[in-house]
Amino acid sequence: MAVRLVKRCTCLLREAAHLAPAMAPTGRLRLARVAHKTLTSSATSPSSHISSSLTELIEKEQVFTPYPEKQEVDQLIEKTTRPEELLELLGSGHNLHHNHAALIVIRLSRLLSEKPEDKASLIQDARFQKLLHLANSKITSIWHGTLVKLLRSLYALALPRDSKVLRSVEQEVRWRMRRLSYKHLAFLAESCATSMQKQYSQELLAELLMHLERRWTEIEDGRTVVAIMMKVGHLSESLMNRLEDKHILNRAQDTTVPHLCSMLLAFARLNFHPEQEDEFFSLVHKNVGSALTGLEPALQVDLVWALCVLQQAREEELRAVLRPEFHTQFLGGESPKDQSTFQKLLHINATAQLEHPEYMGPFLPASAVAPRPSVLDKKVTPLQKELQETLKGLLESANRGSLEVATQYGWVLDAEVLLDADGQFLPLIDFVAPHLAQPAGSQPLPPGAKRLAFLRWEFPNFNSRSKDLLGRFVLARRHMLAAGFLVVDVPYYEWLELKSEWQKIAYLKDKMRKAVAEDLAK
Repeated sequence: MAVRLVKRCTCLLREAAHLAPAMAPTGRLRLARVAHKTLTSSATSPSSHISSSLTELIEKEQVFTPYPEKQEVDQLIEKTTRPEELLELLGSGHNLHHNHAALIVIRLSRLLSEKPEDKASLIQDARFQKLLHLANSKITSIWHGTLVKLLRSLYALALPRDSKVLRSVEQEVRWRMRRLSYKHLAFLAESCATSMQKQYSQELLAELLMHLERRWTEIEDGRTVVAIMMKVGHLSESLMNRLEDKHILNRAQDTTVPHLCSMLLAFARLNFHPEQEDEFFSLVHKNVGSALTGLEPALQVDLVWALCVLQQAREEELRAVLRPEFHTQFLGGESPKDQSTFQKLLHINATAQLEHPEYMGPFLPASAVAPRPSVLDKKVTPLQKELQETLKGLLESANRGSLEVATQYGWVLDAEVLLDADGQFLPLIDFVAPHLAQPAGSQPLPPGAKRLAFLRWEFPNFNSRSKDLLGRFVLARRHMLAAGFLVVDVPYYEWLELKSEWQKIAYLKDKMRKAVAEDLAK
């Protein structure tokens, strides 16, 4: 009995230590009172009572102290605009505690968000390291909201993966996961999931996804639904289904236009179609369509592009962004954002041409759809390089096909070939090519000829842990089919299994035969 009693007290104190924030003297007294109450009741109660839930006892006897009143140093932390001034607070006579240290780190990450060159020197600064150790010294006492923001800040400051403090904060978040509110979970998903997936703790990301899915009924607003869909929806199909069950239609009724726009963009990114698709898009056209022309121009393009991905664009929406007075503002843009927007305009223009035969215009001018040099100047991936080398071996002659073909639709084909009715290569240069902005040939295709497009699909082109393409690449494939191509898909997971050059050439030949056979079987 005594051993069990000691074990129970130890567990209680350990659990309370994790739950409690910074303990003021009153906090310690209350914790001692809890322990005393446990000892007393255990000594006088039957053994069946001893096995009662420690969690229930802690919930009944609150051990949290109220959040301390703001001090002068709190105001200094909030108002300081220079990193050096924040670091100087450490030795300026202020009685900093662990929560202050965490808040200073959070503030530093915000000030350096646009100065990545200063992050490395900050991490090496002895004062910054002292702040980290001060925060970590009582990590179990840092408040929930501050803790999740601290993790976000450490990721933003690019601390090394093996940082002791970073690992400690990650572990503390994992321990508290069940006690964090859904708001905190959503914050982690929105601000930390990408860093977890690409650079840091995959285990923490997996646990976060599990809790987001299990506790989906706690979502109380449409913005949270949108944020989770945007940031982690592609990582978990079951989570996406849960979020839809949360209906999305009821949420959409009360959702603001910006949030509804974000929801639509999330759906387009994942190529996600809700079960109540007709009702949802009817609501989208009603709420977003009427407000379209009043939105920021780049957002207008994003929305119509998303509708194109989801095959929901209407003529009036296509017309709104393809008007000369609208699209000319993006023609000469040199910034990455402007170029991205213009690329989407090309996709919208292609959708109008290829998927809306009833649409009569306007369209982008011929000068606008001509591929820009920057389209082909992107960094070559290992898969791309291997595929190009294998295609050269397959074609043997430049006259039998073209590599890296930039189309007027805004997509670049890895290769294009033309086969006659007997499956023999035809010289591309002799024949019409409506997919090119400036075709060289003028002869019509011979009867039975097939035009094939090779499309390479890299790992980032797919929904995480699945073989489903993201919406952007579904649109590319759909456009090529609508333009009269037979598509030869080359996904990374098939290519990686091929070892020799002979296997790779045989693989491409087999893919070509299958594409032709499937077309003939229709």
